[in-house]
Amino acid sequence: MSNNINEEINKRRTFAIISHPDAGKTTLTEKFLLYGGAINMAGSVKGKATAKHAVSDWMEIEKQRGISVTSSVLQFNYDNCCINILDTPGHQDFSEDTYRTLMAADSAVMVIDASKGVEAQTRKLFKVCTMRHIPIFTFINKMDRDAMDTFDLLDDIENNLGIATCPMNWPLGSGKNFKGIYDRHEGHIVTFADTQKGTKEGTENFIDLTDKEQIDAQIGEEAFEKLQNEIELLDGAGAEYDLDAVRAGELTPVFFGSALQNFGVEIFLSNFLKMATPPTGRTSKDGEVIDPLDHDFTAFVFKIQANMNKAHRDRVAFMRICSGRYDANMEVKHVQSGKVMRLSQPQQLMADERKILSEAYAGDIMGVFDPGIFSIGDTVCCPKDTVVYEGIPTFAPEHFARVRQVDTMKRKQFVKGITQIAQEGAIQIFQEFNMGLEEIIVGVVGVLQFDVLKFRLKSEYNVDIILENLPYEHIRWVENTDIDMSSLVGTSDMKKIKDMNDKPLLLFINEWSVGMTLDRNKGLVLSEFKKN
Repeated sequence: MSNNINEEINKRRTFAIISHPDAGKTTLTEKFLLYGGAINMAGSVKGKATAKHAVSDWMEIEKQRGISVTSSVLQFNYDNCCINILDTPGHQDFSEDTYRTLMAADSAVMVIDASKGVEAQTRKLFKVCTMRHIPIFTFINKMDRDAMDTFDLLDDIENNLGIATCPMNWPLGSGKNFKGIYDRHEGHIVTFADTQKGTKEGTENFIDLTDKEQIDAQIGEEAFEKLQNEIELLDGAGAEYDLDAVRAGELTPVFFGSALQNFGVEIFLSNFLKMATPPTGRTSKDGEVIDPLDHDFTAFVFKIQANMNKAHRDRVAFMRICSGRYDANMEVKHVQSGKVMRLSQPQQLMADERKILSEAYAGDIMGVFDPGIFSIGDTVCCPKDTVVYEGIPTFAPEHFARVRQVDTMKRKQFVKGITQIAQEGAIQIFQEFNMGLEEIIVGVVGVLQFDVLKFRLKSEYNVDIILENLPYEHIRWVENTDIDMSSLVGTSDMKKIKDMNDKPLLLFINEWSVGMTLDRNKGLVLSEFKKN
C-alpha cells in the first residue's frame, strides 16, 4: 500500500467515551468538538426546551430526558490527527449498545465525577474494556465542584477497577477553592479562570514553581504548601508512567479538570492523542490478525440505526473500517450473503448531520444505507478476499413483555417498526412457538428500553402499543438443531418461543427450572448467549 494510505491510517484515533450517567461525558465530547472547530457553540444537555441540545444527543427521546440512549459517531480534526469519537449511552439499560460500540473502538476515555468516584455503570463498562484489553484514559471531571480527596479518588479507581493509575496532572483544591492543576510532565502550574460557558476561549495562566510572587498572588502559600506535600507523596508512592502498560490496558493515565468550565480539556486531548494508538489489528474468526496497514479494505458492522432522517425513513448500518482504504467507487463483498455490490450512500455522520464520503481509511466509522441485508457483526471486504471477523455476542435479555397494538388496522406499520428497531439490536423480538407475528414478545436488557420502544413506535411509525409485563427472567437458546420442540419436557414455568430466524428458545421464571429441564431432556444443549 502507498505511504499516503499508511500516513492517513496512522493519523486516525478512534475511541469511545464511557461513564456513569451524569458524569459529564456529553459536555466533554462537545468541548473536544469545539477545539477541533467542528462546532462553534456548545449546547446544553439539560437546558430549557428552547436551548440547543448537545450535538451528540440527536434522538427526540434523548433531548426530552437529557440522557444518551444511542451511540453517536462524531469525527473532527485536531493537531494533525483525524479523530473518531464514539459517544456511548451512559445509562445501564443501554449497556448492550455500549458493548457493541466498544468493539469498534481502539481505546476508551473514562469520565468520572470527582464528587462520586467510580459508580456502578463505570464498573460494568470497564469490564468490557478489560475483556478487550483496550487502553483506558481517565478524565476526572467536575473539579469546580466539591470533590472527594484526590488520593481517595485514585484508590477508588484502583480498588474498584483493578487497574493502576498514573496522574498526569494534579488538582489544586476543588469546588470554590479550585485553583488549577499542576502539570507533572511540564513541571508548572496552570491556573483556572472561569470561562464563558459554551465557548472555548478561556484564560489559562502558566506559573513556574520558582515564581514565588505569582504563586502567592494566585494560589496562596497554604495551598502551594499542600500541593508540594502531595507531589512529594505522589512521586514516592505513585505508579511510574509507562506507555507500554497504558497501551496494554494495565495502567490508566489520569487527568483532572472541568468540562463545563472548559478547564483541563485541551491538556487532556493533546496528551491523549500522543499516548493513544493508531488503528490496531482485528482478529478474524480463524484467528488471523488483520493488519490495518498491510491489508486491503475490510470492515465490520457494529450498529444499525433506522430513521435517523425522518424525511427519508432510512436505515443506516455503521461500519468500522478495520484495514486499508475505502473508495466510494469500489465494489465490496458482503461476506455473509456472498453478494458483491457498491455500498449505497457511504457517509460520515456528525450526530444527525451527514457528509457523503468519497474515501475513508482504517479507523474511520462510516454509515451506509442498508436495504435490509446487513446484520450486526457482518463483515465487508474486497471481492477477491474472504475475511470474516469475530461476531459480536448478543446479550441475554432480562425483562420480557407481550406487545399489543392499540389499533389493529396499523398492523403493517407495527410489524415494520418493531422489526426495524429489533434489527438495530436495542430490543429482541420473539414469537410464541406455534404462532406467527400475531403474538410478539419483546426482550430487553434494561427496562428503559421498553419506554424507548413505545416512544419510537409512536413518533416514527405512528403506532400505539400496550406492553404487558411477563414474569420470565431467564432465557436460553436451544443449541441442538435436531431437537423436536413439541416433545420437549419442561417445567410449569417454562415457555417455548422462537426468534425472528426461527431459532427455538426457552423462557423460565426460575433459574432452577433450567437445570431441571436439562435433566428431563437428555442431550439437550442450552446457551445463555446467541452465537452470531
